[in-house]
Amino acid sequence: MSTTRSALRSTAVTAVLGFTALAGAGTAAAHVSAQPEQAEQGGYAKIAFRVPNERPDAGTVRVHVALPLEHPLSSVRTKPLPGWTAQVEKVRLERPVEVAGAQVTEAVAGITWTARPGTRIAPDQFEEFEATLGTFPTDTDELLLPTEQTYDSGEVVRWDQPPAPDGSEPEHPAPALALVASEGGGHGHGTTGGGDTGHGGAGHGEADAAAADDTARVLGGTGLAVGALGLGLGAGALVLARRGTKGNA
Repeated sequence: MSTTRSALRSTAVTAVLGFTALAGAGTAAAHVSAQPEQAEQGGYAKIAFRVPNERPDAGTVRVHVALPLEHPLSSVRTKPLPGWTAQVEKVRLERPVEVAGAQVTEAVAGITWTARPGTRIAPDQFEEFEATLGTFPTDTDELLLPTEQTYDSGEVVRWDQPPAPDGSEPEHPAPALALVASEGGGHGHGTTGGGDTGHGGAGHGEADAAAADDTARVLGGTGLAVGALGLGLGAGALVLARRGTKGNA
């Protein structure tokens, strides 16, 4: 009898852990977000804009991300995505702005991804739109990246709300990128690397950012696998417990 109770208790704990892992993954994908959620000041980073489709009867066919002109980014490189075209929108600043020790006269105002005919983010699916951004400013600890999501039904959802004063999440939060001080104490890795401002190629910071992002995805996938394994072990323990109960009857 004690063995049966122990097995049932183990089943309950394992199932709770599994459901917690899966629930956490679902919460993270509930709205448009920037992945990873932080980068180094004065450097570059590969950012994936994760866009889930939240409509059961329509598909996403356009995504527009606005980049802050008060903290201008002069270098933006988009990664090709099958079925989508990417357009980078540049503007000339009224006054040069110093970013990480360099004078910036032209900045990127936004990026627009548009689906080609026959392509869309279908219901219950998501897509990631990747771009390398930089040079990040050193005079702020956060960038808000308002995003517009357009459905093939004509509906436009604007993810542009800043966090509430009390720290609670609004209904349509803007993707946010936290900026942390460089571990090197000066410019972030890759600030002398390539961009759309005339440098000769991708910097080490962009490669480091890509590697860090890939690692984060592997860890995220591992978390989901552990959650699923926990559910499977819990179900197996329950079956064994029931067989033990029948055998003792």
